[in-house]
Amino acid sequence: MFDGSLATPSGRRKAWVDSLFVDHAIFRLPWTNLATVVPGKVYRCNHPTPARLARLTRRLGLKTLVNLRGHRRCGSDALSRHAAGKIGLTHVDMAFESRGAPHRDRILRFAGLYRQIETPMLMHCKSGADRAGLASALVILFEGGTAAQALRQLHWRFGHFNRSRTGILDAFILHYQAQGEGRLPFLQWVEHEYDEVQLKKDFVAGKLASFLTDQVLRRE
Repeated sequence: MFDGSLATPSGRRKAWVDSLFVDHAIFRLPWTNLATVVPGKVYRCNHPTPARLARLTRRLGLKTLVNLRGHRRCGSDALSRHAAGKIGLTHVDMAFESRGAPHRDRILRFAGLYRQIETPMLMHCKSGADRAGLASALVILFEGGTAAQALRQLHWRFGHFNRSRTGILDAFILHYQAQGEGRLPFLQWVEHEYDEVQLKKDFVAGKLASFLTDQVLRRE
C-alpha cells in the first residue's frame, strides 16, 4: 500500500514499485483494454500509466478522467492523479463495486455527473473489465440505448465473466430488461422500482468462475 508523496525521487520510486508489483500494473503495460463506448465522447480502459494517459489524451482529445476505483492508497492512484493534473485533465472519482448489486444512490450520482462532465472522457477501473463494464453499460442506458446494447459492455472480450460473482452486474441489466424496459425510462426505474436487496437474493454465482476472477486473476 502506497501512502506517500510523489514530490521526491524516492517517493516516485515507491509509487512505481507499488503500482507495478502490488497493484499488478506490470500486466497492464502491454494490455490496455481500451474501447470506445460512445464515439468521440466516452472511452473505457484499465488503469492507465502516466505515459499511456498522456498518449490517449493527445489521440482522443480527452478532457476528463473518471476513476471508477475511488480514491485509493496505492501507487497507481497517486501516479494517475498526478499525471492528470500535469496534462490538464479534470479528475473525477466515481467508485463502483464489482461484486455487489449496484447501489441506487451511486447510479443516480453517476447520472448527475455524466450530465456535467466535459467530454471526451476516459473511464477506468483496475482491469477495465467489471466496473468499467458497468459504467459503460450505464452510459449506454443514459444515452437512450437498450439493455441488450448495454450488456455488450459486460463481455468476456474485456475480461468480464458473467458466471462469477461479477455476473451480478449482468443480472442488474437483465433485471431492468425484464421489469422496466419499454415501460419506464431507465433512471425512473432505478429511482422508483429497482430493488437491489432482491437482486442480491436472486443472484447465484458459479464457484469455478468466482475462483478464477477472485483468486487467480486477483480482481478487485
